[in-house]
Amino acid sequence: MAIKVMFVDDSAFMRSILKGIILREPFELAGEASSGQEAVELYRKTKPDLVTMDIVMPEMNGIDAVKEIRSIDPEARIIMVSAMGQQGMVIDAIQAGARDFIIKPFQPPRIQEALKRVTGN
Repeated sequence: MAIKVMFVDDSAFMRSILKGIILREPFELAGEASSGQEAVELYRKTKPDLVTMDIVMPEMNGIDAVKEIRSIDPEARIIMVSAMGQQGMVIDAIQAGARDFIIKPFQPPRIQEALKRVTGN
């Protein structure tokens, strides 16, 4: 059974890069969002198996979106995406319920490691 992934980043380019790395068996696209608020709404509609979530976004940042999604689904599996220098925010995101993180610029082996850790695949 395919694992449905939702990609959340205010940069369409970053979403595209992540999709190119992740969307291979057993992963498939559940949806895309460009803000935390959009992510929460889309999560309610699609109930993805996994979410990649940028930290810094308009409307609602990734940390607040993680809190909101985890209030809807305490079992939500979220991998945070951060830029170098955002370590403090990554810690806040993990404390809010994110299960792992990856750093921009992306390193495919690290992404694969995070996927395995969070999904078991």
